[in-house]
Amino acid sequence: MKNKLIGFLVFLIYKSLYVTWRIRFVEPELSKDLRVNRKPYIIAHWHGDIPGVIHMLKPLHAAAIISQSKDGDIVDTLARLLGSKTSRGSSTRGGAGALKGILRLAKEGWTPAIAIDGPKGPRHEPKPGIFEISRLINAPIVPMTCTIDRKWVFHKAWDRTELPKPFAKIVISYGEPIPAVSRDRDGRDPDLARGLADAMAHAQRNASSLT
Repeated sequence: MKNKLIGFLVFLIYKSLYVTWRIRFVEPELSKDLRVNRKPYIIAHWHGDIPGVIHMLKPLHAAAIISQSKDGDIVDTLARLLGSKTSRGSSTRGGAGALKGILRLAKEGWTPAIAIDGPKGPRHEPKPGIFEISRLINAPIVPMTCTIDRKWVFHKAWDRTELPKPFAKIVISYGEPIPAVSRDRDGRDPDLARGLADAMAHAQRNASSLT
C-alpha cells in the first residue's frame, strides 16, 4: 500500500512535468507499417529510458514487464495510471509468471515493451528474455530509444536513469525492425544480443541528431 501511494504521488509529479514536454516521435517506414496496421511486434528499450518513454505505452497500446521490487511497485502504479497494462516479474524474480502474463497480453493485442537490460544490468547489455518472447510469438523486435535535451540524470543508479526537466525536448525514435527469432535458435546466443545492441545504438544516434 505504501509503494502504491508513493506511485500515485510520482504519477501526479510526472503528469505535471509531462504537460510541459515537447515530444517528437520518429520511425522508419517498416516500423510504422507494424504499428499502424497493428501487426505483432515487440518494443525494446533501455531501463534508464523508462521516465522518458513510459508515457508512450498507452498511445502505442503497449504492455510492460515490470519487476517485483519496491521500485517496480512504483513504476507499475505509474504505468497503470497512465493507461497501460503490466506483467510483474523479471529474470531474477517471478520470471515465469511475467512471461506468461506478457504472452497473454500479447494474445489480447497488446504490444510487449521490454526494458532489455533490466532489472539490474549491466547497463545497455540486452538480456535473453526479449528473444524468447520474440521466438514464442513469432514477432519482430523494434528498438525504441529517446534523447532528452534537459534532464536530471541519476548517476548513482546502475542504469543512470534520465528524467526530463520541465519544458524538455524529447525525441523518441523507433529503429528498423529486427526479424523474429526463429524457433530453432537459442535466445541466449550472444550474436542476438550484439545485433540488438547495435540496432539500439543506431536508433539512439538518429534520435540524438534531432534533439
